[in-house]
Amino acid sequence: MSRIVVLGCGAVGKHIAIDLSNAHDCEIISVDINRDALERLAREYPIQIQVEDLATTEGVTRAVEDADIVIGSVPGSIGYAMLETVISAGKNIVDISYFPEDPFDLDELAKERGVTAVVDCGVVPGMANIILGDHVQKMRVSSYECYVGGIPKSRNAPLGYKSPFPVLEVLDEYAGSGRMVENGQVVIKPMLSETMTIDLENVGTLACLNSDGLRSLIRTMDIPNMFEKTLRYPGHVDIMRIFKDAGFLNMTPIEVNGALVRPIDVTALLISPLWEYKQGEADLTVMRLVISGEENGKQATYTYDMYDEYDPTTGALSMARTTGYTCAAVTRLVLDGGYSQKGISPPEFVGRVDGCRESVEKYLGNRGVSCKMKRS
Repeated sequence: MSRIVVLGCGAVGKHIAIDLSNAHDCEIISVDINRDALERLAREYPIQIQVEDLATTEGVTRAVEDADIVIGSVPGSIGYAMLETVISAGKNIVDISYFPEDPFDLDELAKERGVTAVVDCGVVPGMANIILGDHVQKMRVSSYECYVGGIPKSRNAPLGYKSPFPVLEVLDEYAGSGRMVENGQVVIKPMLSETMTIDLENVGTLACLNSDGLRSLIRTMDIPNMFEKTLRYPGHVDIMRIFKDAGFLNMTPIEVNGALVRPIDVTALLISPLWEYKQGEADLTVMRLVISGEENGKQATYTYDMYDEYDPTTGALSMARTTGYTCAAVTRLVLDGGYSQKGISPPEFVGRVDGCRESVEKYLGNRGVSCKMKRS
């Protein structure tokens, strides 16, 4: 029986462990520093638990010692160090920590240790990259557009938004910039600097923000035009622009009654309770991919649309479903030998291998997550 160790028992990691625990050929071990969260999980599901501080090398090393494969679902601030430790231990890993460092800095180490390390393996980056990786094997892609958002189902949420992820990470993105490729050149634009809108079935009009979701694609894909846009309700974007203009997202410390504080930290602290999903509150995930280029000597455009909602039966938020199930699907691929390339692999590398995209899509489809495709 294979041992799958899931590092992190947060909003997504918990549901990855739950999903994989349904397989009879695997033993699932969930690892986190939060004992209460682990014990709640173990009371309801056939999952083993282990309390470790995953911010330390020693904690990660102990956690993965007997693993056949590891899943990384920790905060981005500790993701790179965690990945390096897992690779050093010689363990294959599929990761959704989305850390800011360059994962390819660990490519040589992974190859030396004979490790398959799939990074950024959620929905976007993740499933979208797998689809694109499959297309570049079959056509000459000239344009890649990705629109994606995880948002509350209700437009009346506080400030027009809620997040299953740490609020500070969301605000960091709003304060930052996004990279895109225009005519073969990398262009950097502030996330809140410009807004287009898009109309999507089941959702209506959403605002499109510049984002840095291309990540590895800038390095791995020779496509002259690429961008990813983050989708939000238009009213939320207007509020965040006010916040940024007023300095609430500034990262430079200011003095308040003799203490130095970063405005963005205070903003995150105040907003966090407002943006936390309460039990039973519904979210949704929407994604549209537009992939254009030359196929068999003719121009072709493929459009993919995904819409997914919170599952009241399992209590899984849509963002946990779409991100977590993609990660779980690729974990099974690696564990079962369907993908075995050594070194650092962004998801587009997985998509290049025959049968991998279909395997992941089938896994997601069995859980009610699917993309509708239209060719023109």
